[in-house]
Amino acid sequence: MDETAIKVKNLSKHFGSVTAVNDISFEVEKGEVFGFLGPNGAGKTTTINILCTLLVPGGGEAIVNGFNVLNQPNEVRRSIGIIFQDPSLDERLTAYENLDFHGMIYHLPSRIRKARIAEVLDMVGLSAKKDYIVRTFSGGMKRRLEIARGLMHSPKILFLDEPTTGLDPQTRQHIWDYIVSLSRDEKITVFLTTHYMDEAEICRRTAIIDHGKIVVLDTPAALKNKYGVSSLNEIFLKVTGRDIREEGSDEKERLGQFIRARKKLR
Repeated sequence: MDETAIKVKNLSKHFGSVTAVNDISFEVEKGEVFGFLGPNGAGKTTTINILCTLLVPGGGEAIVNGFNVLNQPNEVRRSIGIIFQDPSLDERLTAYENLDFHGMIYHLPSRIRKARIAEVLDMVGLSAKKDYIVRTFSGGMKRRLEIARGLMHSPKILFLDEPTTGLDPQTRQHIWDYIVSLSRDEKITVFLTTHYMDEAEICRRTAIIDHGKIVVLDTPAALKNKYGVSSLNEIFLKVTGRDIREEGSDEKERLGQFIRARKKLR
């Protein structure tokens, strides 16, 4: 049995004269929490957008859940969940209505939707708030609801793009407790980006991409041992430098990709 959830081989993507992703290769195992890190403009957003079928690769191959992102995009989309950095809930609706609408998009029958809504709300501790209007929720509650929504159609892989940005430390910890338990109990593969290096410590393995190339990939412990440092933050600065980066072409694509993503997932 193939235990690989994601296979990337010689993947490339260009925006005009800019090379956003430059011949990268890596694999993610099923049930793994995999961290994908990089400074602004490094290529991480472009890579995720390709894996989620929001961008067409310029070269190479990407297989997600056994499906080719170029030739089988619909199959890929049905088997993944995506939690964007940018808020995407309809704040005029209740928590239940947001989840119900998502379930309808994925053509879940009414009986299954109802059962799944109860299940995912309980999973993220929002069962008592199911009939509350989302605009009354705190930032942490909205994030938990977005995770619940991403799980509605029982995806095999969950893509998380900066899932705890702007949240307080306590809420961040609760979110990560949910994510770790999902990977362990639901056997979901988690592919995440984060700028919080302490959060990347929970990953089984971590890759750092810079200038479109993967510069390191290993377990946090192995990386710290290799570089003789005590934190991933120190490794990040060693391999990517200390200069402040301006947003690159892949990061400037974020809003356009987000809008196209919402249209495609409908």
